[in-house]
Amino acid sequence: MFKDYILFSFEGIKKRKLRSLLTMIGIFIGIAAVVSLISLGQGLEYTITEQFEKLGGDKIIVMPGGQAFGSFSSDIITDEDLEVVRDVEGVDEATEMFYTTKVIIFKDEPQQTLVIGLPTDESSKIISEMQGFEAEKGRDLKNGDKYKITVGWRLWNEDFFDESVRLRDKIEIEDEKFEVVGLIKKIGNPQDDGQVYIPIETARELFGVGNEISAIYVKVKTGEDPNNVAKEIKEELRDFRNEKEGEETFIVQTFENILETIGGVLDIVQFVIIGIAAISLFVGGIGIMNTMYMSVMERTKEVGVMKAIGAKNSHILYIFLIESGIYGMFGGIVGVLIGFGISKAVELIVASYLGTELLKAYISLPLVLGALAFSFIVGAISGIAPSYRASKLNPVEALRYE
Repeated sequence: MFKDYILFSFEGIKKRKLRSLLTMIGIFIGIAAVVSLISLGQGLEYTITEQFEKLGGDKIIVMPGGQAFGSFSSDIITDEDLEVVRDVEGVDEATEMFYTTKVIIFKDEPQQTLVIGLPTDESSKIISEMQGFEAEKGRDLKNGDKYKITVGWRLWNEDFFDESVRLRDKIEIEDEKFEVVGLIKKIGNPQDDGQVYIPIETARELFGVGNEISAIYVKVKTGEDPNNVAKEIKEELRDFRNEKEGEETFIVQTFENILETIGGVLDIVQFVIIGIAAISLFVGGIGIMNTMYMSVMERTKEVGVMKAIGAKNSHILYIFLIESGIYGMFGGIVGVLIGFGISKAVELIVASYLGTELLKAYISLPLVLGALAFSFIVGAISGIAPSYRASKLNPVEALRYE
């Protein structure tokens, strides 16, 4: 019986091909928007999580208060704070980084970028593990370097400058010339790949910042819980800086904290996107309802015949409900395909023009099934009123309908 309902519903749709296509457009658009944007959002979150997992969960970052990850703050932390962190139980090793935006000059061409001061001792390995600032050609910074510099991937591979930077070239910063000793491997983020790196002591002297640092990077001892160590670091720094709980001028973050923050932002964005796309789905549902009402009117006599030969009200209701559900389902199928096509196109465009692999379309079975189920439900709900009307038609009046 159910098979007959479906076949009968398909026959109704096939007879009105153009109208059926136009009816599904609203569903196409809504589902395509939801699928493409959610797949990109999930892909971005998945890739970021994967990157952090590669770095290991045993790292902690201490930054000036009010500073988001990778940005700037008016508060400061210093070498004295670094020494306090190093003495915390559970800390295996800690090191510092200083960064600021400056104009650098290569062959008389100025460009503004981030200049990062890195330690040149063994502790620099912590930063290399976390950030990936490693030389692909030449060498990394080492003890004894002063006016030496390593440069990000874009400076020696792309058109950051009119000419690509090579080993032993000179780059000028604050009227001082630095010799290029290393070409950093590609990280995948345009900002990271456009940075330059100099010894931290040289940076402090050149920029006149004394013992100020931008971030402290911590490696936790094996077997220690990073969250517990982070809590202890926060307490020790609060006591040392004579600050009250809740009024700290520094923040302590584990990778788990950072991932939670990123995930929260992406979730909010996705909810907003779904809300916007829901408007299109609502419009699509109205289109299905309108089409179904017209279908009921056009097939009134047909309904009368079915009732005259014994069809029950429930049979008529099922036929028209299934038909409206099919509109939603087919709209969902096409919308899913279009959505994945859009998301893959965006992925390729971003990879091509921005040179980053962070934005990837993530195609998951729950997303596909959820989108199809949702589109079917939208279609079925939209068809409830016209289907109910069809089921209640008087067979005698239906047969006389012209």
